[in-house]
Amino acid sequence: MKIKQLDESVCALWDDFVERSEAATFFHKSGWKTVIEKSFGHRCYYFYAEQDEKIIGILPLTHIKSLLFGNALCSNSFCVYGGIVADTPEAFHALDQKACELANELGVDYLEMRDREQKFPERPHKDLYVTFRKTLAEDVDANMQAIPRKQRAMIRKGIKAGLVSEIDESVERFYQAYSESVRNLGTPVFGKHYFKQLKQTFGESCEILTVVDKNGKLISSVMNFYFRDEVLPYYGGGTQQARAVQGNDFMYWEVMRRAVEKGIKVFDYGRSKEGTGSYRFKKHWGFEPEPLFYSFYLVNAKAIPDVNPLNPKYQLFIAAWKKLPLPVSQVVGPWLAKDLG
Repeated sequence: MKIKQLDESVCALWDDFVERSEAATFFHKSGWKTVIEKSFGHRCYYFYAEQDEKIIGILPLTHIKSLLFGNALCSNSFCVYGGIVADTPEAFHALDQKACELANELGVDYLEMRDREQKFPERPHKDLYVTFRKTLAEDVDANMQAIPRKQRAMIRKGIKAGLVSEIDESVERFYQAYSESVRNLGTPVFGKHYFKQLKQTFGESCEILTVVDKNGKLISSVMNFYFRDEVLPYYGGGTQQARAVQGNDFMYWEVMRRAVEKGIKVFDYGRSKEGTGSYRFKKHWGFEPEPLFYSFYLVNAKAIPDVNPLNPKYQLFIAAWKKLPLPVSQVVGPWLAKDLG
């Protein structure tokens, strides 16, 4: 067995492994290396284990070195899932050893693995994030009835308001709704070029659904990832008008409805921090939280990092950011967001 580093000649074999491995996710696809390096300029190290000229394990890693947010090696940055996927324990341990060696060689603060299962019980871990996943019924109406009554009422309010969903090839309307929503939360926004790169790299697996009112006015928009039999609404947001017509509720229902019509079986609502508004929102849809296991191999850091909006030291920054004019946040935000992997 050998540990090698991904190059363009092996991308197809890497992605074949991702497709056939039950433990792999959309965030293990080789395209993320292209997206991250072209969008943010960070160095990626995508390692794979090879035996008998066959890939038997993979590990995507991103190195982010920031004056503001520290020096880290992560699997995988800008993604909610990651970590090692391997066919054998030997390949798993060899890839982990390679990652730890690289972390020491780069002199990072820490190495972070973002797993959906507990793989490193002996290492420090962060009990902060959960994910929400649910198996969909084959019938559209059955999925509507499975949503708790109060949440169904929110969706129907959007339907009665005359909202409709459309599929966009351009990121323009999406970016307007997304950036306004993210600014309102006090979070730096990613640059538009990042979303263009996602669309370019992942093609039909990256779909933008936009909601407009009966006059064609932008209400909300979401970027969804499709992987095998799953749909993952990943980036989204609504304009100021969305709240009055329950635009976000209608938007996620439309993602679910269209996914069912495509034969999709799993709706992945994605990561949330426990106790936050997004956590409660997803619970209202009848989804149950599942813990995520983010574990750390500490190199120069003395403790696991706490770079998240719930940290009290960021509250003044968040309050000030919410007051920024939207055009200003769209210019300044990407400079900060590129290091918030």
